[in-house]
Amino acid sequence: MTPYEQYRPRFAPYAQAGYNFDPDRLADYTAATGWRVDDYAAPLPPEASGLPEAAGSFAAAQGVLRRYEFPPPGLITGIFAPDGPLEGRIMLLRGRFLGFSFWFGVKVWAVTDEAARPAPTGPERVWGYGYRTLEGHFERGQIDFTLHKNLASGAVDFRIHAVSQTGRIRNPFYWLGFKLFGRMLQRRFARQSLQRMQQLVAKQLIN
Repeated sequence: MTPYEQYRPRFAPYAQAGYNFDPDRLADYTAATGWRVDDYAAPLPPEASGLPEAAGSFAAAQGVLRRYEFPPPGLITGIFAPDGPLEGRIMLLRGRFLGFSFWFGVKVWAVTDEAARPAPTGPERVWGYGYRTLEGHFERGQIDFTLHKNLASGAVDFRIHAVSQTGRIRNPFYWLGFKLFGRMLQRRFARQSLQRMQQLVAKQLIN
């Protein structure tokens, strides 16, 4: 039995759930208005200049990203229908902390696929996706995961951009726990996701 088949009943509340924030106001969500805006990046093995190589680090990272394998499994696990499209995908996230498990719903709202995005160091091949938090999530906001290859230098990197704020948490015990540890867990997720992406890509290139 696949994880999706095992936990399929848990998807029911999210089938018609809306976002727990207003994405049309994303430009207004800044540190000045009480939101956290985070950017992280990590280099991946470089390639030759030009388009991504068929068996290079960019292609390997695409597979890891599409399968949502990069988050640290001891902290976050993503469960979804394996045969469904990426855009519009509903993902059930299982978070683990201090022996507790927490379940959240997110939705992939867009897939980024740009052949030559302008950048200060030259055009980049960019691919990735972002998801938004659904009703019931402890956080609210949007996170984007993208791969960038500089077409001139061949440099490849994995980037995370997040806009977030604490959501509505009815359980006072969970509210206190998230208030105390939520920011630490956000940073751990980002840091370990970057490291795990590097490790998984390196392993695929060796094999």
